[in-house]
Amino acid sequence: MLIVGIAGGSGSGKTTVVRKVMESLPENEVVLIPQDSYYRDNSHLPPAERQEINFDHPRALEFSLLIRHVKTLREGMPVKQPVYSYLTCARSDETIDIIPKKVVIIEGILILTSRLLRELIDIKVFVDADADDRLSRVISRDISERGRSVDKVLDRYHKTVKPMHLQFIEPTKRYADIIIPQGGNNKVGINILTEIIRSSLNDRNT
Repeated sequence: MLIVGIAGGSGSGKTTVVRKVMESLPENEVVLIPQDSYYRDNSHLPPAERQEINFDHPRALEFSLLIRHVKTLREGMPVKQPVYSYLTCARSDETIDIIPKKVVIIEGILILTSRLLRELIDIKVFVDADADDRLSRVISRDISERGRSVDKVLDRYHKTVKPMHLQFIEPTKRYADIIIPQGGNNKVGINILTEIIRSSLNDRNT
């Protein structure tokens, strides 16, 4: 099993990079583990407090569960991945059955902040993008997918997203084996990453 971690700032283009890499690999050989599924359940909090949660701080994630699931997959056993909703800021009662495959891609802004998780990742990738480009993507995504107003998105960006990026996310770039500038628009970077994954798989099969 090859474990690939794809990190980067919010709105950097990680999702696009992941999608293009997965499209280039056989469907039965790759599975995605999104960091967002492992945000802590906040159903015990009043709705108003849930809206103030800092999703860009490492403590918002249940890293222990994510790490346990990655280890379980590496041992060849399936896991039940949580389902998290940004609209309710809580986990669903439902889970998603994830079975082990040749390539496991872990994607998320904070995945490289955990030393224990980094030690499980074979190829660490950081998707880089200009701050203005990331902000425009965050505004578009949070309005369409998370039901937030422009004012709320901008307020959150300046209070948590930007400072947390500088404090926690940007520094993890030093752990990356591969840095992909310009996010999902960097076809050459994505192709190189894809070929490295294919080459690593071939090496492990020989």
